[in-house]
Amino acid sequence: MLKLEIVTPEKRVVDETVDSVTVPTLTGEAGILPNHAPLISALKPGILSYSNKGASEKLAVAGGFVEVSSDKVSVLTDVAESASDIDIDGARAEKEEAEKALSAVATASIEETADVRERLEFANARIQLAGR
Repeated sequence: MLKLEIVTPEKRVVDETVDSVTVPTLTGEAGILPNHAPLISALKPGILSYSNKGASEKLAVAGGFVEVSSDKVSVLTDVAESASDIDIDGARAEKEEAEKALSAVATASIEETADVRERLEFANARIQLAGR
């Protein structure tokens, strides 16, 4: 069993014992099971999932960090939303804004567009999780 904590600046979103966790890291999805090696990694905007006794839960996260040690998984993120928390119209509007901003700076470097691309990835994750 793993102790999972997901914390945003406003509140503790999750504080549960779970069987497994999957997080969106900068290098791809990372699956975490009990007895996982210690790990600290940056998260990219995407969908974090966890399961307990066959039931699976998913949250859209806006990036952040994950730390794994001694069967404890700590996630620090600016935003963590469940499908029911997501304003789908707001997410679509954010996606459109980010796409317009990216096309307006098409000749900018990858570093210069990093914030906009992260906003776009988070909007896409929110839309995907909401399933609409």
